[in-house]
Amino acid sequence: MGEVTTKEAYLPFRDYRTWYRVTGSLVSGKLPLVVAHGGPGCTHDYVDSFKDIAALDGRPVIHYDQLGNGNSTRLPEKGPDFWTVGLFLEELDALLSHLGIQDRYAFLGQSWGGMLGAEHAVRRPEGLKALVIANSPANMHTWVSEANRLRQELPQEVQDTLLKHELAGSLADPDYIAASRVFYDRHVCRVVPWPPEVARTFAIMDEDNTVYRNMNGPTEFHVIGTMKDWTIETRLDRIEAPTLLISGKYDEATPLVVRPYLEHVPGCEWVLFENSSHMPHVEEKQLCLTTVSTFLSRHD
Repeated sequence: MGEVTTKEAYLPFRDYRTWYRVTGSLVSGKLPLVVAHGGPGCTHDYVDSFKDIAALDGRPVIHYDQLGNGNSTRLPEKGPDFWTVGLFLEELDALLSHLGIQDRYAFLGQSWGGMLGAEHAVRRPEGLKALVIANSPANMHTWVSEANRLRQELPQEVQDTLLKHELAGSLADPDYIAASRVFYDRHVCRVVPWPPEVARTFAIMDEDNTVYRNMNGPTEFHVIGTMKDWTIETRLDRIEAPTLLISGKYDEATPLVVRPYLEHVPGCEWVLFENSSHMPHVEEKQLCLTTVSTFLSRHD
């Protein structure tokens, strides 16, 4: 494919700025892919591998750090009322029009990014030509009950440590963090040690967890933030864009967690990655990128 160009810039959004990066050319004629990271409150780093789709099929791939995260304006002083689904939908619309792709684009959201993508898609934006929902819940109550079921399969001493610190409220204790990591190494990313781009996302979140703490909570399985009652299950039949659902065999987004997309999004296709948990784009990178590229190429 030759050399793939990259361009980084900032989008003015409200009184802030949102960092984004375009890999490949927006004038290539190929359907541009916007990639949204999870969290809420992660960064683009851990989903960085999706940029390699630009070299695979010549399509431009856009990453961005959602407001409050990574290279975008950080707002540690903002509380739960500020961090809403509506804020991030507005930011996505601003990005699409800033890039001039609002009439024709594809969207891939990983975990929370897929929840955001579903919220975007149920509004039936005309420009959305393809949607990829990667490792995302459709209902946070199902997510939490499944996370707790997976947690009960952890070694007993790990479970005891988690519970002890949750009851005491000592969630920054190194023992709690180490015990949480046992769950993450099984159900979030099974590549040990974590690849640099995955470790980078978690390091940035350790430094500023404003968005994650407000919307989710302290960990993947202790969800006490504003999203704890979120669901999109009853609205999924409104999605018109061709949709690909992906998840991993060991994913914290278990088959029960992702099933509503398959059952309620018209024509939804599902690919399960046999050797992955929550990050097939890292754990089975080539297979995952090829799967997404092939799907998108059908809608160019």
